[in-house]
Amino acid sequence: MLKRSFVKLSAALALSALGFASHAVDITGAGATFPFPIYAKWAAEYKAASGKAVNYQSIGSGGGVQQITAKTVDFGATDDPMSGAQLDKIGLMQFPAVIGGTVAVVNVEGVKPGQLKLTGTVLADIYLGKIKTWNDPAIQSMNTDVKLPASQIIVVHRSDGSGTTFGWTNYLSKVSTDWKEKVGEGKAVKWPTGQGGKGNEGVSAYVRQLKNSIGYVEFAYAKQNGLAWTQLTNKDGKTVQPDQKSFAAAAANAQWDSVPGMGVVLTDQPGADSWPVTSATFILLYKNQAKPENGKAAVAFFDWAFSKGAASASALDYVPLPAAVTDQIRASWKANLTADGKPLLN
Repeated sequence: MLKRSFVKLSAALALSALGFASHAVDITGAGATFPFPIYAKWAAEYKAASGKAVNYQSIGSGGGVQQITAKTVDFGATDDPMSGAQLDKIGLMQFPAVIGGTVAVVNVEGVKPGQLKLTGTVLADIYLGKIKTWNDPAIQSMNTDVKLPASQIIVVHRSDGSGTTFGWTNYLSKVSTDWKEKVGEGKAVKWPTGQGGKGNEGVSAYVRQLKNSIGYVEFAYAKQNGLAWTQLTNKDGKTVQPDQKSFAAAAANAQWDSVPGMGVVLTDQPGADSWPVTSATFILLYKNQAKPENGKAAVAFFDWAFSKGAASASALDYVPLPAAVTDQIRASWKANLTADGKPLLN
């Protein structure tokens, strides 16, 4: 009991440093499915430590942007960072919350997690419908130790507006001229082939159910659903496994202050250890808060997550933001957030 009380007191003291310890408002956020596992974990831990509830709706990045624009939630979440012009037009500020990786997942008999090797160009050709069977020479030649069937590849993609799709198609556009010219990048694209699942949850469910399928999901979903993820060859020509180390390597040289809203894209980064489809996920808040207590409560939650949530993020194979980055974010809160023309935070 004493230990639990101490945890609550520590959380309160940490939050009081930015002047929002006493606010007991429950808040709602919505958006990206990519970070849902860690946001759900943080929300549960935060409720235990502070008694305050954070309700997060995993509806996709497109939905998150729509909901915050309509002011129906206290914060939005997107994996496709908004541009400075977009942020200014709506009156939003944006900051990263955590870093993770998107992985290709397959359901092929006998193929174990982390066993199959693929390249970005092969992935692009699969999603273009050019590579149609699992024993295609382009796949088999990289996997001589794996018995691959002559079965048709069932392609699974997102059906909703998705930041995970933005990262995936952004990567494919960087490694395949054919993909860039025929499909391009975005939260939603005109898919040349395949069937759609809603959210990382939907894609995971389809791949788990459909034999000989391939999809793309955030790594935590692959592990939680027992899916076989693949290795990928990165920009330096090294074939790497997805894990916290390879995600961190891709983000190591990120220049967060080089882009408005800290909207750095981390796909296809150089480095022998870098995972090719790494991305940050972002939070959206109105600069001028119509409901000051809700705004303070939202900032308090993420302040707590940055201070207390690193271990939980790591346990789910996300990469916590470096202290220098979270300090920069805290400074941006103080500089940008207002209510009735006055600074929101003390």
